[in-house]
Amino acid sequence: MKNIRLGDVLIEFGYITPDQLNTALAYQKEHRDLRVGQALQELGYVNERQVLEALAQRLQLKMIDIEHTNVDVTAVEKVPQELAQKYDMLPIAQSPRALTIAANDPLNYYALEDIRQLTGLEPEIVLAELEPLRRAIRYYYAEVSARKAARTANDSDMAAAQTEDLAIDMTAEGGDLDAPIIRLLNSLVQRAVTTTASDIHIEPFEGETKVRMRIDGVIIDYVTLQRALHQPLIARIKIMSNLDIAEHRIPQDGHFRARLETGPDVNVRVSILPTVFGEKAVLRILSSNTYIKNAGHFGMNDETYKRFLPLLNRPNGIVYLTGPTGSGKTTTLYMVLQTIAERQVNVSTIEDPVERNLARINQTQVNNIAGLTFESGLRALLRQDPDVIMVGETRDAETASISVRAAITGHMVFSTLHTNDALSSIVRLEDMGVERYMIANSVAGLVAQRLMRRVCPHCAKQMPVTAEERTYLGPDIPFVRRGTGCTQCNGTGYRGRIAIHELVIINRELRELISAGATQAQLTEAARRSQGMTSLREAALQLVREGETTPEELLKITFYEE
Repeated sequence: MKNIRLGDVLIEFGYITPDQLNTALAYQKEHRDLRVGQALQELGYVNERQVLEALAQRLQLKMIDIEHTNVDVTAVEKVPQELAQKYDMLPIAQSPRALTIAANDPLNYYALEDIRQLTGLEPEIVLAELEPLRRAIRYYYAEVSARKAARTANDSDMAAAQTEDLAIDMTAEGGDLDAPIIRLLNSLVQRAVTTTASDIHIEPFEGETKVRMRIDGVIIDYVTLQRALHQPLIARIKIMSNLDIAEHRIPQDGHFRARLETGPDVNVRVSILPTVFGEKAVLRILSSNTYIKNAGHFGMNDETYKRFLPLLNRPNGIVYLTGPTGSGKTTTLYMVLQTIAERQVNVSTIEDPVERNLARINQTQVNNIAGLTFESGLRALLRQDPDVIMVGETRDAETASISVRAAITGHMVFSTLHTNDALSSIVRLEDMGVERYMIANSVAGLVAQRLMRRVCPHCAKQMPVTAEERTYLGPDIPFVRRGTGCTQCNGTGYRGRIAIHELVIINRELRELISAGATQAQLTEAARRSQGMTSLREAALQLVREGETTPEELLKITFYEE
């Protein structure tokens, strides 16, 4: 086997000519870090699939799709992460004598010998494409790291401590026993980022502490820790978040920035809440590399985006993004602000907290203890010569009133509101004490948003609708797509989420109706008639029709609407 050369194999299968091989070998001499296969691919003579197919046939090896393969985490632990990343090789299964390894280059004999010497097992190679393989290496070693840190923390002397008071003291003094807790917290954050989790819940109970993660809007159990580890872990979180580690009776909020082994830094928002069995911590991961479908259109579909775009060119007015907690309002707002900031304008924000640092934008964080509230911060911003202002959330009458006055005096204002649909924002502002004529003259547009879980593309199947589903889907949707559950979606049948929007532009007709005190039903009817407004339910129904999501997800939106 050691006499096999990749170039000869590719010539044998007719993928390249001897002249092309000689050109690639000359190119390789100029680029010493490239292997022959990479040189051939860079020159455009072959693609990766052809190389793998030729090697699979010549060496009688199996090709796999690593993203659809069940990987044994105990096998992954056999090989250090540094070695796996260096050689682009991932152990995926093991037997008493052999270790199955997914590799992109089966002719790297030095790598195979290293693994053989290290593990004492015979490597058995299967072939996988390079980029999916590298993603799998990052994913599974994050899993290994988190499990190892949890085991180390559970087995440490700190876990064996009988009193929580002792554990708190040792953590506060920075003793040697900190290390397992530090590694545990780091690995939990790394694991959350790798799996695109939005939140980590660390929950104390009578005999144990449960760690759960919210992935695609659903809470999933992750790991169980010994009870004695809980308080040191909470203390570590408080130290990183600049919170009072001696205070256990009242809620505390803070945040910290985490530098991870892979990818960009992430901001982590921390909320501590006293419960019966101790303090519960929720860590919200504010990652900047989350995949967003239609990111170039702010997550909107083409039609909604075309209607929304003119709002960004207005010199003044308020645009409100509405929806419940966790509906992606802030993410959409940040995408909009980044687009506006590319122009020659002064963009300033007042937020609680600043969830992501944005280029060319002046961001201010609320600090209630120091007296910097939304109200005082917004008043100060108006003296900073702004063109565009973003108010993280309109929470009270004072903030709403100042925002309205800012819009009327020539500023463009963006903010969020907690309402169930777009036009109920009018009622909410009126409830806050803003006069109807002020609302009519200041509000430019309203966008209601929800996030719906997407059907997992790896295990989706077409299924007929049930009789009950037909009653609310209608007769024109005879089939829907559902995920059956696989390793890629943690058995849920869903992978990732997609946004839906309900957009209302406040035109002349709606402005007159608002000033005249029209009801929400009258405003909705006018919006449908004058601008063809699509409701959240109709947008969700379209996604079911296209196979992007399921009737179960539709019912969540319907619940909000009806």
